Amino acid sequence: MRKLLQKIQSPTALFAFEAAARHLSFTRAARELNVSQPAVSLSVKRLEEALGTSLFERRHRSIELTPAGEKFHADVSFGLMHILNSAESVSNRRTEEYVALSCSTAFAHYWMLPRLATFRRDNPDIDFRLQTTDKDLDIAEEGIAFAVRLGAGSWPGYHALRLGPERVYPVCSPAYLERVGTPTSDAQLMSLDLLHLEEPFRRRTGWREWFAAQGLEYDDSGHGLRLNDYALVIQAAIAGEGIAYGWHHIVERLVAQGLLKRLGKSVYDVGQGHYVIWPQRQEPGHRAQRVLAWLKTQASRR
Repeated sequence: MRKLLQKIQSPTALFAFEAAARHLSFTRAARELNVSQPAVSLSVKRLEEALGTSLFERRHRSIELTPAGEKFHADVSFGLMHILNSAESVSNRRTEEYVALSCSTAFAHYWMLPRLATFRRDNPDIDFRLQTTDKDLDIAEEGIAFAVRLGAGSWPGYHALRLGPERVYPVCSPAYLERVGTPTSDAQLMSLDLLHLEEPFRRRTGWREWFAAQGLEYDDSGHGLRLNDYALVIQAAIAGEGIAYGWHHIVERLVAQGLLKRLGKSVYDVGQGHYVIWPQRQEPGHRAQRVLAWLKTQASRR
């Protein structure tokens, strides 16, 4: 923690940065935090100096996140949300009914968080919580309203809403391509640094299946970085460690932002999909129904 304090100088700077990045405005961030606009600007400036990098591009009447700022905002938002959830869970105050969504760290980080600010703005009365897990929980027993699952769309005892298909393609950072060159064929990927996902509790398709879909036989020699969480795989790809097996719903925004680059045009449609599920025996409450309606809207925009 001492090292973290040396990096960020003050926890207040994180709150100022998160609010400014979410609003893309120092003025609106100051209004939310009940401080002056110069105070927010100064906090962010000191944070940038401590980190040794620019987090915002400052224009005449607007600000935009730099690539470093995009990455840092995603991580800071994710961390602050976990702290908030933990603080609420250990506090003694009575809270109104909340709506929880169980999902993987990667889904929470890269699919939910970029959309969450809009949801919270439009639904300030809903206490909506993300609960990340590395295994598929029995949400009916856990008292969780919704969960995200990968499958064919049928789970006994559950309703299911399809968010999108399981389509995958290789992605890596622009910096990695500058170092190794752009591959000219799918087969050439085999000789490069492939990043592997090895989850302990979920079976996931991987490079062997992707190459087979392209008519190629892949012999996994055991080389390459292997990680047990897909969020770590994506972070490793952004950091230039190699080529990730990119689920479209996770990486599409990162590609659009330029943090990752899609390689070639080959796509593997696994034939499954990503779904939100909820128990058939338990009718969603009013707030949960509004969350579900919002998720349907997000799915229709894909």
